[in-house]
Amino acid sequence: MNWTTTRNIVVLVSLLALGSPVAAGPQGPNPHASATALYLHAQAGDLLDVRIGDLLPTQAVLGYDEVFYKLGRYQAGKDAINKRFDDWCEASGLEKTATADANSRLDEASSFTCTVTMGNETPATIDPMKTAVIGHGGRIYLVDGHHTFTSFMETSDGGPNTHVRVRILGNLSQMGPEAFWQAMEENGWVWLRDDNDQPITVDQLPTSLGLGNFRNDEFRGLIYFTRDIAYKQNAQNANYQEFHWGTWLRNNPDFNLADYDLTDATEYLRAVKKAAELISGVQDSDIVDGTLTAGQLGRMNFDNSEFTKLSKSYCNSKPGKVAYFLYYYHNILGIPPAITCP
Repeated sequence: MNWTTTRNIVVLVSLLALGSPVAAGPQGPNPHASATALYLHAQAGDLLDVRIGDLLPTQAVLGYDEVFYKLGRYQAGKDAINKRFDDWCEASGLEKTATADANSRLDEASSFTCTVTMGNETPATIDPMKTAVIGHGGRIYLVDGHHTFTSFMETSDGGPNTHVRVRILGNLSQMGPEAFWQAMEENGWVWLRDDNDQPITVDQLPTSLGLGNFRNDEFRGLIYFTRDIAYKQNAQNANYQEFHWGTWLRNNPDFNLADYDLTDATEYLRAVKKAAELISGVQDSDIVDGTLTAGQLGRMNFDNSEFTKLSKSYCNSKPGKVAYFLYYYHNILGIPPAITCP
């Protein structure tokens, strides 16, 4: 049994012990009928206030490691202002946190403030917003933001009643189910592959956000940590950007995920560096997945300064993302050995 298989089994057992729900199997789309009237008339370009529990996923898998990084950082408390408030402000088109204190909560937006107020957004602050599409009856389908909003679902001051804002890509509410899903696929607004990169149907999509409702794609998780080192992310890139790179890496003969112990910081960083070097080593015109090129997926030259930042240990005053992920894995999920500092 290789490292990745062993780790997935341990993570599943640990999530069950923590009480995180794990989906028993494929589920069909949830109608969310009681909430749909709120979103029915939203149009492309609207910045819409939504309840996280009303968002319908358009993918069946997550890179757990990205969510673990976010949760680890939220719980470690090393930032002057907790990073979850920055993440909420950025995802809502409001830049970053202006004020927050010990009594601030994600599910009480009035308890903290952002540097940009609603109505004063700019193209630059809107660019990183998460996106969604309106479907039949006003159902709202999340396109980008599954990892961030799942992290909000899993925090003690978050959950399904937490409100966030999304940018609407389109209103397809007049379409029947078959035409709707065809349009979603044609626009690249749904990811119909499982954790082994095999095709799935729309009936296998989860009915809500929450870590336990998704399978874990370890390639997607690893690719997240190569962001800003080997590729950049912005609104001009293709949707599901990191999944496309994950597919490419999975099929790359020069990379074998089973060669790395993803529970160890040195080994994980070695895997990240190898993956990043491979991504940076292709040409912008090279095909990565389907018809998408490396340039369309944000490829950039390897940035060693960003890799150095990523590599900082948990005991540093400003740990790297991998350190926060492993802190959550070992110290919060309780999978030995625990990370300790002098």
